[in-house]
Amino acid sequence: MIRAGRRHLVRTLADIATQQGIAVQTLINSGRLKAEGFPAPLGAGRIRLYDGEQVDAYLAGRPVPALPTADDDDDLLDRQEAAALRGMDPQAWDRRKKDPAVREHTVLVGGVEHWPRHIVRDHTPTPRRSTGTGGGGRPAGVGDQVPRDQLPARVAQLLDEDPTVTAAGVTARLGVHRNTAQAALTTLRAERMADVMEQRGASAAQAAAELGYPAGLTRRAGIRAAAVLRGRQARPYLAEVARALHARGWTTTDTPPAVQHPEDDECVAVLVLDAPAAPAPALVWSERHGWRTATSRRHPLGRGAAWPPPGDGIRHLATGTTPAPADLVTALDSTH
Repeated sequence: MIRAGRRHLVRTLADIATQQGIAVQTLINSGRLKAEGFPAPLGAGRIRLYDGEQVDAYLAGRPVPALPTADDDDDLLDRQEAAALRGMDPQAWDRRKKDPAVREHTVLVGGVEHWPRHIVRDHTPTPRRSTGTGGGGRPAGVGDQVPRDQLPARVAQLLDEDPTVTAAGVTARLGVHRNTAQAALTTLRAERMADVMEQRGASAAQAAAELGYPAGLTRRAGIRAAAVLRGRQARPYLAEVARALHARGWTTTDTPPAVQHPEDDECVAVLVLDAPAAPAPALVWSERHGWRTATSRRHPLGRGAAWPPPGDGIRHLATGTTPAPADLVTALDSTH
């Protein structure tokens, strides 16, 4: 279980291995994960997740702090925990989680699906629709009816007309898949909430209320809005790096990279090194990890945008998450 407000602290095995400068398999083989005092995983699933505050304390030789024990509506439960809360087996939850009222609240953390406690606890299964031809939404087997490049503007219009519009409402109006509708709504709400938060110093909840967004529909958008703000704050730094790389002759332009959010609470950016003398195809920046090289210009982030350990063409560069551009250039020079 990820306790409320601690999602940003979650670490994967890859994160812990990277923190120590070793490969994941080396970390596993070392036995450290089973050593006395090492923090317990946050769940019992196949993919192990850990609390970063606890891991940092253990690695630094400090007492490992206890996690909060009081249940909170915003605790994030994994598959086994959700099933236990509902008094069903995990296979039954696998069916339950497909209900749109649950699916739109799914939160992916470290590659593991989670759901807010209150969603799991309070969910009532949606009645099955008739199999006749009068059902709403997008017909089965039919592709999205709105071209992808037109979708943001069309969804923005619906959001302007009705701030409380749901993914189901977008699906019914535009004929797109519910997941597509939910992603577009979350992105748009987050951008607008970030504008209010930036301009007025408001919290995510205050921004949502000012914009007329129901609290039950904006949890993910609030998390993403905070990431959008952090991304905006990182732009000047990323622009400095882009200029330094261009001055070194590794890029053909000094255009700063766009900040991306592969997960709602994450900021990353990609700088393609497209000059002939470049020491790597691309660089990837993560607000959590700093800089690394990438082996592909076309797919520099890799599957799931996971942070890979060093090796196989991947090199972690400089130290810290925002090293000086000159230090980054020096680190890259050493790869020649």
